[in-house]
Amino acid sequence: MTSQPTARATGVIHDLGYRGYDGPRLGRMQIVRALAWHSFRSAWGFGRGVKGKIVPALVFVAMFLPALVNAFAVARGNGRLFSYDGYLPTLRIAAITIFIAAQAPELVSRDLRSRVLPLYFCRPLRRIDYPLAKYLALTGALLILVELPLIGLYVGTIASVHGGSAVWDQTRALIPGLGVGVMWAGLMAAVGLVLASATGRRAYSTGIVAISCVLTFFLALLLIQAEGGSTATATGARVAGLFSPFTILDGVRVWLGGSTQDGLVADPGRYGPLYGLLAVILLAACLGGLAARYRKVSQS
Repeated sequence: MTSQPTARATGVIHDLGYRGYDGPRLGRMQIVRALAWHSFRSAWGFGRGVKGKIVPALVFVAMFLPALVNAFAVARGNGRLFSYDGYLPTLRIAAITIFIAAQAPELVSRDLRSRVLPLYFCRPLRRIDYPLAKYLALTGALLILVELPLIGLYVGTIASVHGGSAVWDQTRALIPGLGVGVMWAGLMAAVGLVLASATGRRAYSTGIVAISCVLTFFLALLLIQAEGGSTATATGARVAGLFSPFTILDGVRVWLGGSTQDGLVADPGRYGPLYGLLAVILLAACLGGLAARYRKVSQS
């Protein structure tokens, strides 16, 4: 019996005339930088439709408006209306809550829902680089939201004061306020991202962020008011602010020398280091949870 020849697979490679890429091959750091920059722009609505720009614009206007009011008041001979380190804490809390509830899901939930993370990780991008880029982007966006009103407050004040000593006094008061803004942006960006990454459904993640921030804040306020009813120096009043990231941040501010008149919590006194330690622990826990979340997603 003669064996029949086996059929061979045949195929044709067509040259479609596409031009090959012969430019520089960018590495890991350039990818992280590009991802962070794109996420930062998305947080402020750039590259998105009109609906994506509404919330950031309204929140920023609400934060900046008191600085404009201060400029008019100082121009009429009044003193500065607001302190730099305690710049309208209730308004700041509302603005940051709305901002991270709307924008943190935009940065992380869409990629989780559409399952495009394997496309990111097939590049020279480590598992930690993706959440790091998102964290840097949201922190930068919050810095714009928090710090620019302080700079506007500063400019509006020094425009109407006279003498180098007055300008220097305002500058010395501004620097701690900017430092407080960095603390707020760094911690709340981590809190917002770790909560938003819990689910790929944007509506759910928005609700998780908003409800968590609002409930913990009002719980801390209720405890502060209940414990501070008898005496402001009671131990309960001093530690009641440990139940919300917002009041933790304000407690750290007061502990570092900020005024209690514009604050949310009583003077923590000897419990000040506890506020600082808890702020560091909360930041580390949120960043660790964010890294663990994306390590799990990349392996699934």
